[in-house]
Amino acid sequence: MYAPERQQEILRLARDGGRVDVLSLAEEFRVTAETIRRDLKTLDRAGLLRRVHGGAIPAGRLDFEPDLAERESTAADEKDRIAQAAVAELPDQGTMILDAGSTVARLAGDLPLEATLTVVTHSLPIAARLADHPGIQLHLVGGRVRHRTRAAVDAWALRAYAEIRADVLFVAANGFSAEHGLTTPDLAEAAVKRAAIRAARRVVLLADSSKHGQEHFARFGDLSDVDLLITDSGLSPEDATDIERGGTEVVRA
Repeated sequence: MYAPERQQEILRLARDGGRVDVLSLAEEFRVTAETIRRDLKTLDRAGLLRRVHGGAIPAGRLDFEPDLAERESTAADEKDRIAQAAVAELPDQGTMILDAGSTVARLAGDLPLEATLTVVTHSLPIAARLADHPGIQLHLVGGRVRHRTRAAVDAWALRAYAEIRADVLFVAANGFSAEHGLTTPDLAEAAVKRAAIRAARRVVLLADSSKHGQEHFARFGDLSDVDLLITDSGLSPEDATDIERGGTEVVRA
């Protein structure tokens, strides 16, 4: 089977089943996993599929949201580098908001023991990581907790963020681009992210390069709302330059 025929069949399987995974496709077509990854990359570039951890989904699935365990294991090395670079952006004995997100959670785990900070978060996993930190004054924002992300949302969370001001927000996004802005699959989480952006003097986006150009169901801001994007070297210098033209500083860790 030639590559275009195989890719057409992969596209059909993805549309029929809602998702395909690399290993199953490799076994079915009797090719290597690397060959399948190249096929998925080709289909992704054509706008027909969207690559996700371990496979791909049809491009029309703007509401697709991986679970917490899958997000933790995706692009792990890149997220570690991003989190380490973000440590340099901590306010000096100031106040910061930590959004729900796997890369932001890595930043929480990297906070120096000598750091003296006030931290506000609506993420249960992040709050659990920081609860025993000796220098952190921790404020946990309440609300309805979404099972998929362990993040508090809805009226309580929105009210809490309306009543504070922070030096810096470290925010996460499922997708970012100059065209579509900052997006995430869930409307309730988008509303909380939007409120957190309004509550902060400075906004730092922590997002690995695979999220560049991605578009999801719920939009919560423009890329111009972000003062600094910390991503990985997978974002091309050309794309970084385009983003910086819009007023957002870019660090490629």
